[in-house]
Amino acid sequence: MTLLRTLIVSLFFLIVSLVGAGALAVVGAALYFSPGLPDVRQLQDFELHTPLRIFTRDGKLIGEFGEERRMAIDFAEVPQNMVNALIAAEDASYFDHAGVDPRGLARAAVELVQSGGTIQSGGSTITMQVARNYMLTLDQTFTRKIREILLALEMEQVLSKEEIFELYVNKIFLGNRAYGIAAAAETYYDKPLAELSLAQTAMIAGLPKAPSAFNPLANSERSLIRRNWILFRMRKLGYIDDDTYQVSVQEPVTAQRHYTQAEVEAAYVSEMARQYAIERFGDDAYTGGYRIYTTIDSELQPFARQALSKGLIDYDLRHGWRGPEQREIAASLVEAQEQTETRGLEEELSESPEIRETARQAAQRSQTEVEGIEGDVSNWIQVLERTPNYGLLEPAIVVDSSGREMQVLTRDDGLQTIGWEGLSWARPYLSPRSRGAEPSSAEQIAVRGDMVRVVENEDGSLRLSQLPDAEGSLVAQDPRTGAILALQGGFDFNASKFNRAVQAQRQSGSIFKPFIYLAALEDGEMNAASVVNDSPVVLDDGSNSLWRPVNSSRDFNGPMRLRPALARSRNLVTIRVLQTMGIDHTINFLEGFGFAPGRLPNGLSLALGSASLTPMEMTNAYSVLANGGFQVSPWFIERVTRDDDNEVIDEATPQVACPSCAEDQETVEIDGREYPIAKRVADPAAVYILRDMLRDVITSGTGRGALSLNRDDIVGKTGTTNNQRDAWFAGFNNELVTTVWVGKDSNETISEYGSQAALPIWVEFMGNALEGTPSAVPERPDSVVTARVDPDTGQRLADGQAGGMTELFHQDHLPDYQQRRISRELEEASGSQGSGTAESIF
Repeated sequence: MTLLRTLIVSLFFLIVSLVGAGALAVVGAALYFSPGLPDVRQLQDFELHTPLRIFTRDGKLIGEFGEERRMAIDFAEVPQNMVNALIAAEDASYFDHAGVDPRGLARAAVELVQSGGTIQSGGSTITMQVARNYMLTLDQTFTRKIREILLALEMEQVLSKEEIFELYVNKIFLGNRAYGIAAAAETYYDKPLAELSLAQTAMIAGLPKAPSAFNPLANSERSLIRRNWILFRMRKLGYIDDDTYQVSVQEPVTAQRHYTQAEVEAAYVSEMARQYAIERFGDDAYTGGYRIYTTIDSELQPFARQALSKGLIDYDLRHGWRGPEQREIAASLVEAQEQTETRGLEEELSESPEIRETARQAAQRSQTEVEGIEGDVSNWIQVLERTPNYGLLEPAIVVDSSGREMQVLTRDDGLQTIGWEGLSWARPYLSPRSRGAEPSSAEQIAVRGDMVRVVENEDGSLRLSQLPDAEGSLVAQDPRTGAILALQGGFDFNASKFNRAVQAQRQSGSIFKPFIYLAALEDGEMNAASVVNDSPVVLDDGSNSLWRPVNSSRDFNGPMRLRPALARSRNLVTIRVLQTMGIDHTINFLEGFGFAPGRLPNGLSLALGSASLTPMEMTNAYSVLANGGFQVSPWFIERVTRDDDNEVIDEATPQVACPSCAEDQETVEIDGREYPIAKRVADPAAVYILRDMLRDVITSGTGRGALSLNRDDIVGKTGTTNNQRDAWFAGFNNELVTTVWVGKDSNETISEYGSQAALPIWVEFMGNALEGTPSAVPERPDSVVTARVDPDTGQRLADGQAGGMTELFHQDHLPDYQQRRISRELEEASGSQGSGTAESIF
């Protein structure tokens, strides 16, 4: 009995000693490691790496940049099923322990002994994982584990369980660039968290343990086992009942790779915003969670992209077929491509069997059986999967081209037939100005195995097409504020990232002429009825040679008024107007329209648009005409925010046009905000008269193609440069200014005028953009008056004189009365009634 009591007492003291030693060890470790531990309070303000996102002004996504795809969420936004699934998978006692699970650590220690010193599992709780992911390295050492434990214990004293869990679900890496559970839901299922099924939720909950091993895209079998184990754990822990468990484990694996999809295609604008972010924030731009809201209108931008793409395709159809994009696609091509593609692309291909199946089924459904197609379809589909769409053009591979129709294999719709109406245009391209004979059969155009491009017609049928040989841009601007509402810098950003809207300096041609005319109207030297001689002129160009400019039509009209001269874009008249005004005086005036004097040639060629300017600059200059003479500036960044818009970093405050404001007024309130009023740089009367003259360009001049819009409020000007290298159309109403440019990056001729190449694109865009909107014409300034003039001389007719036409004038710049006619009528009046009645003629 005494011996037993002695053993019990000894065992008791041994246990107490061991516990004490353990406690001392813990205290010692804490004292040793604590001074070097990070401060857990920093987690309360920790900033996660969140990608840069670009939006339209109404919040539609147009671009995302950054290696880490993350969408931070609050704990309250995490569905209960997701909370339960993660707890079942990672830490069943999470809401009960104090940051460390002794049983889990003991289990890890046993595994360590059994494995001979190799770490099998760390026994980490969710709290410990947060400590490691946020404040420690990932190296597997005992020192790191001790620091992890100490930090976890301290975190539980500073943060709530909900705050720790929120940090966890937003930080964890879940494969395929997805960081956090919200990003994973979008990446694998293209859904928000709240819309995931229980099985999909369990699938994501299985990823933190090993994102590569349990990835449903890379290893669907292992991920299924992991998912079903988590569902089993959820049933065991009482989170779901048996019926729910049985249904969920039967659900198939539906995960696919989903990339961030832009809600509005505006890649050129997105790239402009990215460059702005890098200049403003440096490398932090990609991780700082910045959200850039542009001025782009989500309704107008698709119209811009569609109009430019369609217009360039149509241009190409008028100039001939240059042949297939690639000839005789074969297995060897596929093999060559596979060697150059990244592993990620190869994985994408292996994960897309349904696309091949769609093509095969379509081919089998076809009434026309093409011999050997099943032998080639696999290789062809691989090529199509690796070939991007450009604009409206989809890649296709010719399966058969016998007779007068062509069968092609497309990526999404399988085997399709192109009828002769979609092929007959393909006369061989010989030069920009000539084509060969019309083909008589489809095989003269392309043969089996050739890769071509196809475009869908409005009726759903296909038409053969090709990547356009010309490029272009479209810029649409709000003339009242200068905000860019739509911008397309080329046919397709993926085909060429060069942004012609803001980077291409091209000769402006005749769309520059209105500013020369406005300088004359502003100064009062000339008016809309002034007569200038449209006749040959020989000038010294300053380089010891003579310059003999001509009209594009190569003819001469003799004396003509400025109004029809502008409508018909007469070069020689414009040169003489610039001569009258003086080059230096005109250039000084043009500064008010945003033109840099150093970019304007100091010679008479300025009258014909020899200045090389960007489409953005030309659009902004036309905005001054549209807003009544105010100098606005183009801008496209509306505001920059962080933390889901809770912190505003930058916000634009542009100068705005205000025709109704008093001359000494400096600001105007718009939607509750004060904006500075832009400087007036042109007399409103001169601008109004010029605008009325530009209306004649539409009704009777080179812009008659715009009459199809059936609107009385649009005006504009065509432009074509020497040898037809650049084609332009710039036009506007009170609400919207749009400029279209078409040309080749090589500066070779496109062999078309502005009315042929650019105007149809402008009409397509403006027709959609203005549909349903009321007419927007300016009010006539009080200083603008009407008077009748002789159409031949431009001189004013007196009251009572027959004939003539009505013209607009500034009240201080009325033309002289026509002296010859007045003199004759005076003589007639003097002979019959005497001098007293003659005075009434004036």
